[in-house]
Amino acid sequence: MTWPGAALDPGGATGATEARTAPPTADRVSGPQRDLVGRVLRCYPVTVVVLAPYALLILPMAIFYRNPETGFIVSLVGLALLGSVAVETIGRLSGRADPRWRDGFRRAHARYPWLYPVAVGVTLTSVAANVLGAHLGRGTIVNQVSGDLAGGPLAMVSTLFSGWTALGFALLVASHLGGRLSRAKLYGWLAVVVGAEAYIAVLTARSAPLVALLFFVASTGALCGVFRLRHLAFCAVVLFLAWPAVFEHRNALREDRGVAVDTKVTATDRLRLDSQLSVVAGFDVPVDLGQPGVTDYLRYGLVPRVLDPDRPAISTGQRINQYIGGGPTSAYTFLLLGNIWFFDGAVGVVVVHAFWAAVASVLLRWRGPPGPIRLSLFCLVLFDPLLWSNTYPDSTISFLQHVVAATPVFVLLGLSRRSLHGARKRPDTPRLPTVPGAPR
Repeated sequence: MTWPGAALDPGGATGATEARTAPPTADRVSGPQRDLVGRVLRCYPVTVVVLAPYALLILPMAIFYRNPETGFIVSLVGLALLGSVAVETIGRLSGRADPRWRDGFRRAHARYPWLYPVAVGVTLTSVAANVLGAHLGRGTIVNQVSGDLAGGPLAMVSTLFSGWTALGFALLVASHLGGRLSRAKLYGWLAVVVGAEAYIAVLTARSAPLVALLFFVASTGALCGVFRLRHLAFCAVVLFLAWPAVFEHRNALREDRGVAVDTKVTATDRLRLDSQLSVVAGFDVPVDLGQPGVTDYLRYGLVPRVLDPDRPAISTGQRINQYIGGGPTSAYTFLLLGNIWFFDGAVGVVVVHAFWAAVASVLLRWRGPPGPIRLSLFCLVLFDPLLWSNTYPDSTISFLQHVVAATPVFVLLGLSRRSLHGARKRPDTPRLPTVPGAPR
């Protein structure tokens, strides 16, 4: 295993300069700081993704409102970081530095001439499938309350493209970092993806998937260097200020669909994720609710529903809600960390995060910088088993489902892959990016 110094191209997020002229004084001052932030993001990607929502929202809310379980939340975060930091530090120390890792990254993507067309096709297909599924009732608040699944062949066919939103995002980022897509066009495609998810949120009257997608895009984009941190901070403030209006509009949509809304729960209450997590502190863990086992992982994770339409839906959130005294038509989770603690205890929190940190390290560092397939798998790891709002262990099954759904795309990319010798000799393969706005 070789350690390429950094597996992901930092782009503008790390202050990489494109000209050899001396930068202004302000840039000379802030440059080392950006370089430090970039190194932390690249060397500890899983740790950053795990810590970010707690450092930016959950723990500040707990401290501001004096949550009595703040210490418990801190201990949970500490256990998760113990697993991820240990593995990522071992990976960082066990390799050797490669000063030419940027060139290696570009060469890895230059070997896939169909990368950008495939990225566009995957993105448009995911948007179409998700919108179609929402129109057919998949993922709507009405079906969630009733416990029903969207029926019909079209609804089941739309599930075949589950996870292609994250896959399309990964391939678009790979196209940009490989010099095939300018930053402006990348932002345009991301606006299409987020806009489609916002439209789906209106159709389904559910805002959680949109929030999850925004966090995934922001965090993964920061790791890959396509967003500047100060721009993300500005967007986060805007979204925080807009949340009350979004919350009220979501409730109005639910009432129009005949779903009862608890008027006592305010927009601020919905942001109290620390309260949602701290509920798990009162239970003697681990708890066995008959959660998915190995057979369920294989059946639900590897077999598409279109081939097994009669299997019942898995919803660990509904089982938790019944366990804490709620009904079967609603779901409740303790966030990802809380669910792992609930089902597997303290050891489980450490082991789960250590395992996924190891998987991420292999994907990013094995045999040099990652190509689009390994980068896509890394993004799926962040999108499913490590996304803070997902339900464990259902999110692990979702990861398997999304890998299976992405397999045809990986096969297509693999068939189009040129040899490194051929990529060097082909005159249409530039040594440096030629698209304006691409990372240098």
